[in-house]
Amino acid sequence: MVLPDNYNYFTRAQWATFHGRNQLNTVTADELASIAALNDRISLDDVQEIYVPLRHLLHIYIHRYQQLMNDKADFMGKPTRKTPFLIGISGSVAVGKTTTARLLQLLLSRSFTNHKVQLITTDGFLYPNAELQRRGILDRKGFPESYDMERLLTFLDDVKSGQPNIEVPRYSHQIYDIVPQGYDVIDQPDILIVEGINVLQLPSNQQLYVSDYFDFSIYVDADPKQVENWYIERFETLLDMAVNNPDNHYYHYAVGDRAKALAEAHQIWRDVDLKNLDEFILPTRNRADLILHKTAHHVIDTVGLRKY
Repeated sequence: MVLPDNYNYFTRAQWATFHGRNQLNTVTADELASIAALNDRISLDDVQEIYVPLRHLLHIYIHRYQQLMNDKADFMGKPTRKTPFLIGISGSVAVGKTTTARLLQLLLSRSFTNHKVQLITTDGFLYPNAELQRRGILDRKGFPESYDMERLLTFLDDVKSGQPNIEVPRYSHQIYDIVPQGYDVIDQPDILIVEGINVLQLPSNQQLYVSDYFDFSIYVDADPKQVENWYIERFETLLDMAVNNPDNHYYHYAVGDRAKALAEAHQIWRDVDLKNLDEFILPTRNRADLILHKTAHHVIDTVGLRKY
Protein backbone atom coordinates (compact mmCIF):
# COMPACT_ATOMS: atom_id res chain seq x y z
CA MET A 1 0.00 0.00 0.00
CA VAL A 2 1.34 3.42 -0.99
CA LEU A 3 1.36 5.83 1.94
CA PRO A 4 1.23 9.65 1.65
CA ASP A 5 4.53 11.50 1.14
CA ASN A 6 4.03 14.29 3.66
CA TYR A 7 4.73 12.10 6.71
CA ASN A 8 7.73 10.89 8.63
CA TYR A 9 7.36 7.11 8.93
CA PHE A 10 8.67 5.04 11.80
CA THR A 11 8.84 1.32 12.36
CA ARG A 12 7.22 -0.05 15.49
CA ALA A 13 10.66 -0.42 17.08
CA GLN A 14 11.63 3.16 16.25
CA TRP A 15 8.34 4.60 17.52
CA ALA A 16 8.66 2.68 20.78
CA THR A 17 11.81 4.66 21.64
CA PHE A 18 9.98 8.00 21.58
CA HIS A 19 9.41 8.27 25.32
CA GLY A 20 7.82 4.85 25.20
CA ARG A 21 10.26 2.80 27.22
CA ASN A 22 10.86 2.73 30.93
CA GLN A 23 7.52 4.33 31.64
CA LEU A 24 5.03 2.76 33.98
CA ASN A 25 2.37 0.81 32.15
CA THR A 26 -0.84 1.76 33.91
CA VAL A 27 -3.13 -0.54 31.92
CA THR A 28 -3.83 -4.13 32.93
CA ALA A 29 -4.63 -7.10 30.71
CA ASP A 30 -8.16 -7.22 32.13
CA GLU A 31 -8.71 -3.56 31.28
CA LEU A 32 -7.50 -4.15 27.73
CA ALA A 33 -9.91 -7.05 27.36
CA SER A 34 -12.77 -4.84 28.54
CA ILE A 35 -12.08 -2.00 26.08
CA ALA A 36 -11.19 -4.04 22.99
CA ALA A 37 -13.92 -3.68 20.39
CA LEU A 38 -15.67 -6.70 18.93
CA ASN A 39 -13.15 -9.07 17.32
CA ASP A 40 -10.30 -6.57 17.74
CA ARG A 41 -6.95 -7.51 19.25
CA ILE A 42 -4.65 -5.45 21.43
CA SER A 43 -1.84 -6.33 23.82
CA LEU A 44 0.16 -4.78 26.64
CA ASP A 45 3.06 -4.57 24.18
CA ASP A 46 0.86 -2.42 21.94
CA VAL A 47 0.20 -0.10 24.87
CA GLN A 48 3.87 0.25 25.73
CA GLU A 49 5.32 0.42 22.22
CA ILE A 50 2.61 2.39 20.38
CA TYR A 51 0.20 4.13 22.71
CA VAL A 52 2.51 5.35 25.47
CA PRO A 53 4.60 7.31 22.93
CA LEU A 54 1.36 8.55 21.37
CA ARG A 55 0.14 9.67 24.77
CA HIS A 56 3.38 11.63 25.23
CA LEU A 57 2.90 13.28 21.83
CA LEU A 58 -0.65 14.23 22.77
CA HIS A 59 0.65 15.73 26.00
CA ILE A 60 2.78 18.07 23.89
CA TYR A 61 -0.14 19.05 21.66
CA ILE A 62 -2.54 19.55 24.56
CA HIS A 63 -0.05 21.65 26.53
CA ARG A 64 0.65 23.86 23.48
CA TYR A 65 -3.07 24.18 22.78
CA GLN A 66 -3.87 25.27 26.32
CA GLN A 67 -1.04 27.79 26.24
CA LEU A 68 -2.29 29.15 22.90
CA MET A 69 -5.82 29.57 24.27
CA ASN A 70 -4.44 31.47 27.27
CA ASP A 71 -2.27 33.68 25.05
CA LYS A 72 -5.17 34.48 22.71
CA ALA A 73 -7.38 35.44 25.64
CA ASP A 74 -4.60 37.65 27.00
CA PHE A 75 -4.15 39.24 23.56
CA MET A 76 -7.86 40.13 23.41
CA GLY A 77 -7.95 41.27 27.02
CA LYS A 78 -10.54 38.64 27.91
CA PRO A 79 -10.64 36.13 30.75
CA THR A 80 -9.39 32.67 29.89
CA ARG A 81 -12.20 30.29 28.98
CA LYS A 82 -11.89 26.52 28.98
CA THR A 83 -11.94 25.29 25.41
CA PRO A 84 -11.86 21.52 25.02
CA PHE A 85 -9.17 19.74 23.04
CA LEU A 86 -10.76 17.54 20.35
CA ILE A 87 -9.18 14.38 18.94
CA GLY A 88 -10.63 12.82 15.78
CA ILE A 89 -10.10 9.15 14.92
CA SER A 90 -10.97 7.90 11.43
CA GLY A 91 -10.47 4.83 9.24
CA SER A 92 -12.41 2.03 7.60
CA VAL A 93 -15.22 0.00 9.07
CA ALA A 94 -13.79 -2.91 11.14
CA VAL A 95 -10.25 -1.50 11.25
CA GLY A 96 -10.19 -1.00 15.03
CA LYS A 97 -10.99 2.69 15.51
CA THR A 98 -13.14 2.03 18.57
CA THR A 99 -10.39 0.19 20.44
CA THR A 100 -7.92 2.98 19.70
CA ALA A 101 -10.42 5.57 20.94
CA ARG A 102 -11.23 3.69 24.15
CA LEU A 103 -7.58 3.06 24.96
CA LEU A 104 -6.65 6.70 24.42
CA GLN A 105 -9.52 7.75 26.66
CA LEU A 106 -8.20 5.47 29.40
CA LEU A 107 -4.59 6.59 29.05
CA LEU A 108 -5.39 10.29 28.88
CA SER A 109 -7.78 10.05 31.85
CA ARG A 110 -4.95 8.66 33.93
CA SER A 111 -2.42 11.18 32.65
CA PHE A 112 -4.65 14.22 33.10
CA THR A 113 -6.19 13.30 36.42
CA ASN A 114 -7.87 16.71 36.80
CA HIS A 115 -9.35 16.62 33.27
CA LYS A 116 -12.62 15.15 32.08
CA VAL A 117 -11.96 12.94 29.04
CA GLN A 118 -15.03 11.82 27.11
CA LEU A 119 -15.60 9.74 23.99
CA ILE A 120 -18.30 9.84 21.33
CA THR A 121 -18.85 8.07 18.02
CA THR A 122 -20.35 9.70 14.96
CA ASP A 123 -22.59 6.63 14.44
CA GLY A 124 -25.15 8.47 16.55
CA PHE A 125 -25.43 11.10 13.82
CA LEU A 126 -26.58 8.64 11.20
CA TYR A 127 -30.15 9.25 10.12
CA PRO A 128 -32.53 6.64 11.58
CA ASN A 129 -33.31 3.74 9.25
CA ALA A 130 -36.84 5.06 8.65
CA GLU A 131 -35.41 8.34 7.37
CA LEU A 132 -32.83 6.53 5.23
CA GLN A 133 -35.62 4.45 3.72
CA ARG A 134 -37.69 7.58 3.09
CA ARG A 135 -34.74 9.09 1.22
CA GLY A 136 -34.08 5.84 -0.66
CA ILE A 137 -30.52 5.52 0.64
CA LEU A 138 -30.69 2.71 3.19
CA ASP A 139 -28.29 0.74 1.00
CA ARG A 140 -25.81 3.64 1.30
CA LYS A 141 -25.74 3.66 5.08
CA GLY A 142 -22.33 4.97 6.15
CA PHE A 143 -21.86 7.07 3.02
CA PRO A 144 -21.64 10.86 3.57
CA GLU A 145 -25.29 11.51 2.67
CA SER A 146 -26.51 9.09 5.36
CA TYR A 147 -25.30 11.38 8.18
CA ASP A 148 -27.03 14.40 9.62
CA MET A 149 -23.94 16.54 9.10
CA GLU A 150 -25.66 19.75 10.16
CA ARG A 151 -26.48 18.19 13.52
CA LEU A 152 -22.92 16.86 13.89
CA LEU A 153 -21.42 20.27 13.13
CA THR A 154 -23.81 21.93 15.59
CA PHE A 155 -22.79 19.39 18.22
CA LEU A 156 -19.08 20.07 17.71
CA ASP A 157 -19.68 23.81 17.83
CA ASP A 158 -21.61 23.43 21.09
CA VAL A 159 -18.78 21.36 22.57
CA LYS A 160 -16.15 23.93 21.64
CA SER A 161 -18.41 26.69 22.98
CA GLY A 162 -18.64 24.98 26.37
CA GLN A 163 -22.33 24.09 26.31
CA PRO A 164 -23.29 21.74 29.20
CA ASN A 165 -25.18 18.44 29.00
CA ILE A 166 -25.30 18.00 25.24
CA GLU A 167 -27.43 14.99 24.28
CA VAL A 168 -26.13 12.82 21.44
CA PRO A 169 -28.24 10.09 19.82
CA ARG A 170 -27.01 6.58 20.53
CA TYR A 171 -26.52 3.99 17.79
CA SER A 172 -26.80 0.23 18.36
CA HIS A 173 -25.16 -2.35 16.11
CA GLN A 174 -27.47 -4.97 17.61
CA ILE A 175 -30.60 -3.30 16.23
CA TYR A 176 -28.69 -1.67 13.35
CA ASP A 177 -30.38 1.65 14.06
CA ILE A 178 -30.52 4.71 16.29
CA VAL A 179 -31.75 3.74 19.76
CA PRO A 180 -35.21 5.25 20.37
CA GLN A 181 -35.04 7.71 23.26
CA GLY A 182 -31.42 6.70 23.89
CA TYR A 183 -28.79 9.39 24.41
CA ASP A 184 -25.22 9.84 25.50
CA VAL A 185 -24.41 13.08 27.31
CA ILE A 186 -21.31 15.15 26.66
CA ASP A 187 -20.87 17.61 29.51
CA GLN A 188 -18.09 20.19 29.14
CA PRO A 189 -15.14 17.81 28.69
CA ASP A 190 -11.55 19.02 28.77
CA ILE A 191 -10.69 16.44 26.12
CA LEU A 192 -13.18 14.89 23.71
CA ILE A 193 -12.35 11.95 21.44
CA VAL A 194 -14.60 11.70 18.38
CA GLU A 195 -14.44 8.40 16.51
CA GLY A 196 -16.02 7.71 13.13
CA ILE A 197 -15.43 6.96 9.47
CA ASN A 198 -16.43 10.50 8.48
CA VAL A 199 -14.49 12.72 10.88
CA LEU A 200 -11.96 13.85 8.25
CA GLN A 201 -14.36 14.15 5.32
CA LEU A 202 -15.16 17.40 3.52
CA PRO A 203 -18.92 17.50 2.95
CA SER A 204 -20.21 19.68 0.16
CA ASN A 205 -22.18 22.87 0.73
CA GLN A 206 -20.83 23.41 4.23
CA GLN A 207 -19.11 26.53 5.50
CA LEU A 208 -17.38 24.45 8.16
CA TYR A 209 -15.96 20.94 8.01
CA VAL A 210 -16.02 18.40 10.81
CA SER A 211 -12.22 18.30 10.77
CA ASP A 212 -12.06 22.06 11.43
CA TYR A 213 -12.93 21.33 15.05
CA PHE A 214 -10.16 18.80 15.69
CA ASP A 215 -6.90 19.74 17.34
CA PHE A 216 -5.32 16.37 16.59
CA SER A 217 -6.45 13.61 14.24
CA ILE A 218 -5.57 9.95 13.77
CA TYR A 219 -6.22 7.64 10.82
CA VAL A 220 -6.19 3.90 11.52
CA ASP A 221 -5.01 2.26 8.31
CA ALA A 222 -4.69 -1.24 6.83
CA ASP A 223 -4.74 -2.98 3.48
CA PRO A 224 -8.39 -3.30 2.34
CA LYS A 225 -8.02 -7.06 1.82
CA GLN A 226 -6.94 -7.36 5.44
CA VAL A 227 -9.83 -5.19 6.60
CA GLU A 228 -12.24 -7.41 4.68
CA ASN A 229 -10.96 -10.40 6.68
CA TRP A 230 -11.61 -8.51 9.92
CA TYR A 231 -15.03 -7.45 8.68
CA ILE A 232 -16.02 -11.06 7.98
CA GLU A 233 -14.59 -12.24 11.31
CA ARG A 234 -16.65 -9.59 13.10
CA PHE A 235 -19.74 -10.56 11.12
CA GLU A 236 -19.38 -14.18 12.21
CA THR A 237 -18.98 -13.09 15.83
CA LEU A 238 -22.15 -11.01 15.55
CA LEU A 239 -24.00 -14.05 14.22
CA ASP A 240 -22.84 -16.14 17.16
CA MET A 241 -24.03 -13.45 19.56
CA ALA A 242 -27.43 -13.14 17.88
CA VAL A 243 -28.39 -16.78 17.59
CA ASN A 244 -30.64 -16.74 20.67
CA ASN A 245 -31.99 -13.20 20.30
CA PRO A 246 -34.80 -12.75 17.76
CA ASP A 247 -34.72 -8.97 18.32
CA ASN A 248 -31.13 -8.76 17.11
CA HIS A 249 -30.61 -7.44 13.58
CA TYR A 250 -28.35 -10.40 12.80
CA TYR A 251 -30.72 -13.08 14.08
CA HIS A 252 -32.12 -14.06 10.67
CA TYR A 253 -28.56 -14.52 9.41
CA ALA A 254 -27.59 -16.48 12.53
CA VAL A 255 -30.38 -19.06 12.27
CA GLY A 256 -30.16 -19.41 8.49
CA ASP A 257 -27.61 -20.93 6.16
CA ARG A 258 -24.17 -19.79 7.38
CA ALA A 259 -22.49 -20.08 3.97
CA LYS A 260 -25.22 -17.96 2.37
CA ALA A 261 -24.92 -15.38 5.16
CA LEU A 262 -21.15 -15.13 4.68
CA ALA A 263 -21.55 -14.78 0.94
CA GLU A 264 -23.94 -11.88 1.52
CA ALA A 265 -21.48 -10.31 3.99
CA HIS A 266 -18.71 -10.43 1.38
CA GLN A 267 -21.05 -8.80 -1.12
CA ILE A 268 -21.96 -6.04 1.36
CA TRP A 269 -18.28 -5.42 1.94
CA ARG A 270 -17.57 -5.17 -1.80
CA ASP A 271 -20.62 -3.13 -2.76
CA VAL A 272 -20.93 -0.85 0.24
CA ASP A 273 -18.02 -0.71 2.69
CA LEU A 274 -15.14 -1.09 0.23
CA LYS A 275 -16.74 1.41 -2.13
CA ASN A 276 -17.20 3.85 0.74
CA LEU A 277 -13.60 3.30 1.80
CA ASP A 278 -12.20 3.88 -1.70
CA GLU A 279 -14.34 6.90 -2.54
CA PHE A 280 -14.80 8.76 0.73
CA ILE A 281 -12.70 7.43 3.63
CA LEU A 282 -9.26 6.60 2.27
CA PRO A 283 -8.94 9.95 0.43
CA THR A 284 -9.06 11.66 3.85
CA ARG A 285 -6.06 9.75 5.19
CA ASN A 286 -3.52 12.42 4.28
CA ARG A 287 -5.46 14.97 6.32
CA ALA A 288 -4.64 13.16 9.58
CA ASP A 289 -1.89 14.26 11.92
CA LEU A 290 -0.97 10.63 12.60
CA ILE A 291 -1.40 7.36 10.71
CA LEU A 292 -1.40 4.02 12.56
CA HIS A 293 -0.86 1.29 9.97
CA LYS A 294 -1.91 -2.25 10.84
CA THR A 295 -0.97 -5.67 9.50
CA ALA A 296 -2.37 -9.14 10.28
CA HIS A 297 -3.88 -9.68 13.75
CA HIS A 298 -4.30 -5.89 14.16
CA VAL A 299 -0.56 -5.45 14.79
CA ILE A 300 0.60 -1.86 14.20
CA ASP A 301 3.84 -2.04 12.21
CA THR A 302 4.25 1.56 11.02
CA VAL A 303 3.44 4.99 12.43
CA GLY A 304 3.31 8.05 10.20
CA LEU A 305 3.62 11.51 11.74
CA ARG A 306 2.60 14.40 9.53
CA LYS A 307 5.43 16.72 8.48
CA TYR A 308 3.31 19.77 7.63
